[in-house]
Amino acid sequence: MCVHAHPDDESSKGPGTVARYHDLGVYTVLVCATGGEEGDILNPEMDTPYVRDHLGEVRMQELEAATKIIGYDDVVLLGYRDSGMAGSQANSNPDCFAMAPEQEAVGKLVKEIRRVRPQVIITYDEDQSGYPHPDHLQVHRISILAYEASGDPEYYPELGDPFQPSKLYYSVWSKARIVAMHEKFLELGLESPFDARWFERPSRDDLITTRIDVSEYYEIRTGALKAHRTQIDANSKFWFGLPQEVSEKIHPFDDYVLARSQVGLPEGLEDDLFARVD
Repeated sequence: MCVHAHPDDESSKGPGTVARYHDLGVYTVLVCATGGEEGDILNPEMDTPYVRDHLGEVRMQELEAATKIIGYDDVVLLGYRDSGMAGSQANSNPDCFAMAPEQEAVGKLVKEIRRVRPQVIITYDEDQSGYPHPDHLQVHRISILAYEASGDPEYYPELGDPFQPSKLYYSVWSKARIVAMHEKFLELGLESPFDARWFERPSRDDLITTRIDVSEYYEIRTGALKAHRTQIDANSKFWFGLPQEVSEKIHPFDDYVLARSQVGLPEGLEDDLFARVD
């Protein structure tokens, strides 16, 4: 089970991992907290009056297309409105995710955990300093609380039989990946989309516990990203600035931090999210 904030997050964070495990027969579930109604239209071709007036509806269509490409078996919408960035008008909307009562939001996720009974949950870490979106921070908070509550019969007894997932991971982009991409742009004589701010962020690569080989799933990631046409410009240097045959070989891994475990910790770098899970 992957818990994400907005449509398109599932395509930029770990789509190759989900596709790989789906191909192995693992039942894969996406929980998407919001409808992404406050997302900027970053693709000029999609910046039309109709799309601006129906952005929430369009983003749901994009989500459906992307999740089919990735291979999600089930998509769950928690039903909250996009909170927008901190200080924006949207951020004070009573229907937005950031304003949701904690008990209510956690309960919605506990209900899905107990329904699906996932062995592994993937979510966001507490350090969102690079992109401190209120919805990303809220996803972290409710994921941790729901992971801890889902197996406790004293919490939310009306929401199904208790079930304790074996592991909870944080999806992360390693600094090594960013550096390698930046250096490849320069090596090829191309302008890098990674400016100094990317390298001022402290490295947390030492926290990475798990690295999943997704070398066979690069096209899945590309296709899923491009399905989000309002959010992803097909001409974006950030996403597609390097030739595919080059980009897919630079860092062909998805990186994770094991944050909670009922089955012990790895002795070295894991290559399987289900390591030690019966």
